[in-house]
Amino acid sequence: MVNPTGRALFTSRLYAILDPAEIQERPWESVLEALLAGGAGVIQLRAKELSAKEFVEVATKGHILTRAAGGQFIVNDRVDVALAANADGVHLGQEDLPLSVARKLVGKEKLIGISTHELEQAIEAEQGGADYIGFGPIFGTATKETGYAPRGVDMLRAVCRAVSIPVVAIGGISEANVAQVWRAGAAAAAMISDLMRAEDVAAKVRRILAMRTEV
Repeated sequence: MVNPTGRALFTSRLYAILDPAEIQERPWESVLEALLAGGAGVIQLRAKELSAKEFVEVATKGHILTRAAGGQFIVNDRVDVALAANADGVHLGQEDLPLSVARKLVGKEKLIGISTHELEQAIEAEQGGADYIGFGPIFGTATKETGYAPRGVDMLRAVCRAVSIPVVAIGGISEANVAQVWRAGAAAAAMISDLMRAEDVAAKVRRILAMRTEV
């Protein structure tokens, strides 16, 4: 998939968020390898509790492992870490570095995703040159305090119809409800807790991806 600027976009229907704070005592490398073995094609590294040095170290190794498996590696929030690790892209929130500034720093080849919570924000992100948007929270979530009430699948459907760039649904998405966001038009479903806390991460990913063929 390629967007109007020619930058290659992800094609995976599952957008896995790797958060070291969510994996208990397991090594993050083993969790990442399990995600990739299961078929997760896009990995976002969220590491708010790590120092800048640790973040770069994890991102650098994570990108190498993800690239070797044929996947794409996105860094959450930190443009500097994304550049240092030569990641495939960066994902920014509404309070992070402005999209226009981030684009000047990362160049035209890397992906930039923008978190949105309203239709107007989604449209603004597309007009500003985002490669994709995250939209949510769709359902209630315990992994991140967004300050927003659940948006629901109806609002997600409206956003998907209003923009032409891929929409990644996020917030409280699990194996039990992921089909709802795909049916609403989301290009991908972002998951954190349901993946990070699974006893068998690779098997969980395979089951979720298998469901996509039934939607």
